[in-house]
Amino acid sequence: MRAQSTVTKTVLIIGTTVSLLFASSCAKPEADTEARNSFSGTPRRLYLYNWTYYTPDSIIERFEREFNADVVIDNYASNEDMFAKLKASGGGYDIVVPSADYVSIMIKLGMVQPLDHAKLPNLKYIEPKVRELAESYDPDFAYSVPYFVGAAGIAVNTTKVDDYPRNWTIFGEESLAGRMQLLDDMHEVLGIAQATLGFSVNTTDERELQQAADLINNVWKPNIVKFDSEGFGKAFSRGEFWVSHAYPEVIFEEVPEEDWNGIDFFLPAVGGPLYADSLVILRNAPNADIAHEFINFFHRPEIYALFLDEFHYPSTVNSAAGAYRTTEPFYSMDALANYELKVDPGEDLEKYNAIWQTIRYR
Repeated sequence: MRAQSTVTKTVLIIGTTVSLLFASSCAKPEADTEARNSFSGTPRRLYLYNWTYYTPDSIIERFEREFNADVVIDNYASNEDMFAKLKASGGGYDIVVPSADYVSIMIKLGMVQPLDHAKLPNLKYIEPKVRELAESYDPDFAYSVPYFVGAAGIAVNTTKVDDYPRNWTIFGEESLAGRMQLLDDMHEVLGIAQATLGFSVNTTDERELQQAADLINNVWKPNIVKFDSEGFGKAFSRGEFWVSHAYPEVIFEEVPEEDWNGIDFFLPAVGGPLYADSLVILRNAPNADIAHEFINFFHRPEIYALFLDEFHYPSTVNSAAGAYRTTEPFYSMDALANYELKVDPGEDLEKYNAIWQTIRYR
């Protein structure tokens, strides 16, 4: 969820032919014989550090039963929070779920360990388009395994708002001033402004970055209550925000299902930042073996389907899971066609940080 040098624009056009979908839906996943071995004795510990609203209880419970494990979970609200904590603490976790730009950074800094693909036979279920995408941050999944590929969008409370543009310019609507919020995420916020202006979400051109900052500071910022990546779901559910820059799982987790008809969640067609979150094992992980087992377990199609159902996600990463899902996604894979993967800007990160200071703290 939830972004960085000459930058090559990488646009993910996620699509799967009808024949491939049919084949996936008819295919029965092979049993993971080693992974299904029974375990006895004292439960083994697995320390998982993941985004808030991103770890289905049903998956954790099944893993704990099958592998005689005790999974300890901590959560974070942004890549920056996760990275800062790991740098300060030196680790302490087995698995972390960074976005693609931070996967790249963590690989360069030696914070994650190479994966043993012999222990990950379910890599065969990863979509070819996602494999292509990974070439820009972790070729051949040497250090990471895709968790989910998606994008933040806009949630509108249609019981309060009935006439609005279905694009990022909604944040410039003065009639909604005091009822809107933007994510507290540098690359997400700059990215939607860059996309609105027709720029790459990975631009390093200083003039383009300044134009994006001007749009945010002069047109959008006067109308928003705050930048918020932690409490916006609850605030939206209470009616404090009528328009939220949001991840859909956060909004719909907080709003009772009987009220979902009053929410319009959409991804603006102009595009924006695409995130590719991945499972990585930290270099100093205390339990690397069971970490591999969890990653492989997660990508069994029938297990991954539980993840898709929990958050109503499209099947962007593991299409074989589509045969087992029971819900309709909140947005389609086609909606991601114009979204561009956030990559590590390398030395140009300082340009982003400097621009963000003028937006976030002034």
